[in-house]
Amino acid sequence: MKRFLMILMLLAAPVWAVQPDEVLDDPVLEERARELSKDLRCLVCRNESIDDSNAELARDLRLLVRERLTEGDTDEEAMAFIVDRYGEYVLLNPKTSGSNLVLWLAGPAMLLLALGVGVGYLRRRSTAPVKAEPALSDDEQARLKKIMEN
Repeated sequence: MKRFLMILMLLAAPVWAVQPDEVLDDPVLEERARELSKDLRCLVCRNESIDDSNAELARDLRLLVRERLTEGDTDEEAMAFIVDRYGEYVLLNPKTSGSNLVLWLAGPAMLLLALGVGVGYLRRRSTAPVKAEPALSDDEQARLKKIMEN
C-alpha cells in the first residue's frame, strides 16, 4: 500500500506545480493561461513546461502569463511579451524561421550528407580492382609439396 501511494504521489507531482494562489477566478482565463503555459519552457528545468515545474522562475512565468491575460492581452500578445523578454529559448517548440531555420535544417542536412558519403564509399569499394594473389615460385611450390606430404 505504501508503494502504491508513493507511485501515485510521483505521478501527481506535476499537478502540484501550479499553486492554488496562482489560479485565476475566471475559468476561461485560467484555461487560456494553462494552454499558454504548456508551450513555455521552464528555464531552470529545461525540457519541462512551466506548468509542470516547481522552480521559482517557472512560478514567476506562470504569474506573468496570468497577469498579461488579466490585463486584456490576447494569447499572441502575451506570448510575444514573454518571448521578447526571455528570448525564443523560452518556447518549447521554437519557431521555424530566421536563425532557427538553420538549426531545424541542420539535422536533416547532416543525415543526407552522411548518406551521400556512405553511398559514395560503397560505390568506390564495389568498383575497386580486385588484387590477384601472386603465383608461387618454383621453390615455394617445392616447399609446399614437401609440407603437404608429411
